[in-house]
Amino acid sequence: MTPSSILKDNEQSMNKAVDHLKHELKGIRTGRATPALVEYVRVDYYGSPTELKSLAAISVPEPTQILIKPFDAGSVSDIKKGIEAANLGLTPVVDGKAIRVNVPALSGDRRKQLVAQAKKFGEDAKVAVRNVRRDANKHADQLAKAKDAHFSEDQIATLKDDIQKALKKHEDQIDHAVDAKSKEVMEV
Repeated sequence: MTPSSILKDNEQSMNKAVDHLKHELKGIRTGRATPALVEYVRVDYYGSPTELKSLAAISVPEPTQILIKPFDAGSVSDIKKGIEAANLGLTPVVDGKAIRVNVPALSGDRRKQLVAQAKKFGEDAKVAVRNVRRDANKHADQLAKAKDAHFSEDQIATLKDDIQKALKKHEDQIDHAVDAKSKEVMEV
């Protein structure tokens, strides 16, 4: 490995952790209906867990309602069970060949719980990027110890500094995403 390949792998892995966090935060309710609340719900479809977005068209006909139209009308009850099992605080109602999900207004306590959940997701993402940093530093140490490598101590120190800077940058992105989601949840 070279210092540039270590930095590149480090950056890619840290970006994946931040992207995963943003994906997780989309699923947190804000009092407004959005397809992101249910599109990643796992539904037991013919014995295989499948994301809802693969099984149905999801739309928002009103600001407080989600409409789910399954591609296979026989999967309506499975989708209903999947949404109930996801523990989102939403109650699906079967309406013929479609499912309507009313998104109730959030109580103050529920908003605080959702903010706490967002912060937990943020902490998990920080742990992930710190693990990536640890692995990158191990690779840097291996470069320093390699007999056939021609890297000076200064080059290895610079590499470790760059890894630390990448960590700081990604932690800031995580904090920003969690803060933005927390403000969005707390808006009345």
